[in-house]
Amino acid sequence: QVQLVESGGGLVQAGGSLRVSCAASGLTFSSYTMGWFRQAPGKERQFVAAISRGGVNTHYVDFVKGRFTISRDNGKNTVWLQMNSLKSEDTAVYYCAAAPRSSWPLYEAYEYNYWGQGTQVVVSS
Repeated sequence: QVQLVESGGGLVQAGGSLRVSCAASGLTFSSYTMGWFRQAPGKERQFVAAISRGGVNTHYVDFVKGRFTISRDNGKNTVWLQMNSLKSEDTAVYYCAAAPRSSWPLYEAYEYNYWGQGTQVVVSS
């Protein structure tokens, strides 16, 4: 079955950096658009970034542009989210998701079929 397993979350000070990873299995990884979403306590899940199947195209929500970078390696079935200049408001559980669609960009949660269990990121001010 399809599995998406996130890792790399943790506690970091404001202004610091963190890289979260998502390892995929049970699917043809290169056929899926991959996305990162996050959910803070008491808030709805929100789109953060997406990367196209071949990794050529990326799309970010405005509040992370210039700070976060999404990347993937189809040979390793892995997608990463590099987060720099972290702010306390970036504190959330970060989820990776996979969408078997060629349309672009994909930034709605309902467009993604598979989800990981999430990894917690806490940014202390």
